[in-house]
Amino acid sequence: MSQIVSNAAISRALLVLILAAGVFFFIGFLVPVLAALIICFASWPLFSRLKHYCRESSMLAATVALILMVIGLVIPLAMVFSYAMDEIRGWIFWLTSVNEYGSPVPAWINALPWVGETLAEQWQLYLGQPHQLGQVISMISGEQLGGISRWVLTFGWNTAGLLLTLLFMLITLFFLYKDGERLACQLDTVGERILPSRWNRFSRVVPATVSSTVIGMTIIAIGEGLVLGTAYWIAGVPSPVAFGVLTGFMALIPGGAPLAFTLLSVYLVGTGDLTAGVGLFLWGSIELFIVDKTIRPNLVGGPVKLPFLPTFFGLIGGVQTMGMVGLFIGPVLMALLVAIWREWLHEEDDPATQILTD
Repeated sequence: MSQIVSNAAISRALLVLILAAGVFFFIGFLVPVLAALIICFASWPLFSRLKHYCRESSMLAATVALILMVIGLVIPLAMVFSYAMDEIRGWIFWLTSVNEYGSPVPAWINALPWVGETLAEQWQLYLGQPHQLGQVISMISGEQLGGISRWVLTFGWNTAGLLLTLLFMLITLFFLYKDGERLACQLDTVGERILPSRWNRFSRVVPATVSSTVIGMTIIAIGEGLVLGTAYWIAGVPSPVAFGVLTGFMALIPGGAPLAFTLLSVYLVGTGDLTAGVGLFLWGSIELFIVDKTIRPNLVGGPVKLPFLPTFFGLIGGVQTMGMVGLFIGPVLMALLVAIWREWLHEEDDPATQILTD
């Protein structure tokens, strides 16, 4: 009697089930693993130099690399975010007070040209009377503004989750550094079997694209946050650290940084400090011109210069699916997709595909 189902079919079915189970249990670690992979790609040239100084010891080089990363990057950023959250916490208590007692329209809003009257009407509608703001927030999100203790508890849980994700990322990054060359050889073997005629080009384009995209976006975000945050402090903007961090994140989005410093410049002009407002706007415009015309084109994208639309979709989709980490993962994935698309169409040989870069 012949078998109804062959042994090969059973083996394939079991393999599919095992892969599905692996994906199911692995999906919760996707964000830290992707973040570790991107950091590893971006920093591999520096790690190779460090490994040379460590006498080609992968274990020692990986340990030193993680220690340097924690001391030089994680701790300073944690301190900045902690200070910024203290300032944001002050905003939350102010909003709670406004919701409880109401707040009169500030004089500087009425003094704004063209939009002052409209903004004053909106302020009076939503902030002028007690509990008006709470009703709006309740209609939008279903949450009450007065639950500060609940907000603090939620923030504490989110912070704990972020720290746990950071820990998983660092652990993954350590083993990627330690066993990176072996993993790369195995990946080359699989890639040459799947794409024998194209893998050599992909294996060169992908690391360069990931490295330049991540390093470029990180340098630009941190640089604009520091430069404009310092300008906010000099101009007398309230909560300059929080606004500097917010500007750094907005700098990842096309048009985000100019929107931030323009609104703060308008605020300064409205409060009567015309010199500080105009000076902040001019400083931000000059800095933005220098970054967009000289620094950004040379840093971001590498061999793949991302058009606006894939960049925008990568940022929004990344944040929606992966949170703040998606600000970096989204554009990197879009850069890889564009690189694969262009390679598949032989863009360098076909002028018709140049429309993708417009």
